[in-house]
This record gives sequence, structure tokens and C-alpha cells, in this order.
Amino acid sequence: MPNTFTLIASSTVGSGGAASIDFTSIPSTYTDLLVKLSLRSNSTTSNTGQYDALLYRLNSTTTGYTSKYVSGNGAATESNSNTTGTSASAGGTWGRLANGGVVNNLATASTFSNVELYIPNYAGSNNKSLSLDSTTEQNATNAIAELDAGLWSNTAAITSVSFALLTGTLFLQHSTAYLYGIVKS
Repeated sequence: MPNTFTLIASSTVGSGGAASIDFTSIPSTYTDLLVKLSLRSNSTTSNTGQYDALLYRLNSTTTGYTSKYVSGNGAATESNSNTTGTSASAGGTWGRLANGGVVNNLATASTFSNVELYIPNYAGSNNKSLSLDSTTEQNATNAIAELDAGLWSNTAAITSVSFALLTGTLFLQHSTAYLYGIVKS
């Protein structure tokens, strides 16, 4: 069980929004990484309901991403696989997690999704596994809870993590991200 959480970096989106949230120069001195996010997308694409998918990149790499997810919205459940997502606004191919894990601008005003991404053994020399837990809140009956398991088929130590959106072009003001290093004893 982890016993030491150290805040490595944080990011709060200001007025005007941000196309991506980036953490760079991650030191290799910890055992695991934890990213806590509170997000809202500027997307108004109604064919995705009131949600947007969360995309990620590790070390600016555009290949090697796979994931599986299960989700429920209060009326139905779903499970599926994601390999990649393409976001023109964020530039090219990204890994895809949180298939419906970010509320968009059709959801109740001033509500944000909560997302937690855990990356064990991020500096090791094996492929990197990830787990993600996300929930949306929009003060309505159609909210989503989702669990994802991801794999980055790359043996490099993770030195940077970036996030973008699938249909939206910006994370909206007040979206936040906190990157923690965890030391296990």
C-alpha cells in the first residue's frame, strides 16, 4: 500500500480554455504515478450525448495504446475496447481512455467530471499498464461511471503525460489536473 504521495505538478485551466493539459519532466524517483483531474469540455456535439472522451499521450508517442472499459449511466451498461482516438485540434493520434468520462458543454452548467488515472511502475522497463476511474456529474438522470484498463506497449520510462479531448477543442476554465508521485515501502 502506498504511504507517501508527493505533489509533482498541478495545472488549472484559465479563461479562454486549453487544448491540452501537459505534465513534462516527470522525475523517475517514485514507484507509481497518480493523476487526479476535474474536467469539462467545450464540445457541443450532441451525438455523443453530454460527454466527451479523454485522450492521453505518454512521452509524446502516438502508437502502442490499447484499453478496455466498462461503463454505466443509470439506465444501461456498456463495455468495449478502445485503441486510439484522433483529435484534429490536439494534433493526430492519442491513446483513448474515459470513453464518456468528460462532461461537455451540453451538460448542466458549472459541472465537471472527476477522473483518476493510476500508472504503476511508470519508470520500469516493462510495458506500462494504466487504470482509470471516472464519473460525470451533471445534475440529471444520465450520468456516467466508467472504469478503464489501459496498456501502453512501450518499455520507456514515462517522463511526460498529456491529455486532450476527442470531440472538444478545449478544456474549459477551472478544469484542473494534479500529478502525484507515489513511493511504496
